[in-house]
Amino acid sequence: MIAIIDYGAGNIFSVKNALDYLGFENKLTDKKEDIEKADAIILPGVGAFPWAMNMLGLSGLIDTIKEQAKIKPFLGICLGMQLLFEKSYEFEECKGLGLIGGYVDKINEPDLVIPHMGWNKLVYNHDCPLFDGLGDDEYVYFVHSYKAFCDNKNLYAYCEYGSKVPAVVSDGRYIFGCQFHPEKSGKTGLKILENFAKLSQEVKKYACKKNYTMP
Repeated sequence: MIAIIDYGAGNIFSVKNALDYLGFENKLTDKKEDIEKADAIILPGVGAFPWAMNMLGLSGLIDTIKEQAKIKPFLGICLGMQLLFEKSYEFEECKGLGLIGGYVDKINEPDLVIPHMGWNKLVYNHDCPLFDGLGDDEYVYFVHSYKAFCDNKNLYAYCEYGSKVPAVVSDGRYIFGCQFHPEKSGKTGLKILENFAKLSQEVKKYACKKNYTMP
């Protein structure tokens, strides 16, 4: 079962509908026990970083998220991806989950329309299980005004919007983040969700490999 964390964020039902369509068991939940029992976890999100961290704090799930993300596949989507980082400067400096090194700040492209909204091409930077079965000309759907700033080792794919915009990030083990909305990105996005869901079927195998890193 894939747990979709429900902490009051926006796009939870579109994520659930996509997983239902793909045939993977899933559950919207704000319960610690469900998250601990799940084979994989998705943290969706739309809105502002400080608000989301406050809501997660009120939910009492922050420690559970940090613990579980180390031992099973974990996917942050859009704002959920940004929450993976150490901090954000959206409105104010705000501490994040700290699961991936780096920070989040406003897209600074004066000659371009902000927010970055619409379809953009994925450019792969490292191999990643989420990319299995994808071609070299894949487009995904973005809606965001802030982006991540992280080390190249954590940047698995990006798109070009004046400069590089991190599109897929990872810690190299279990934690993944998509700045775009896979559930709104057609066949490409569904394939990415399918690849993530299939990782949940291999959790025990990966958990036995304490030094496992992605190729």
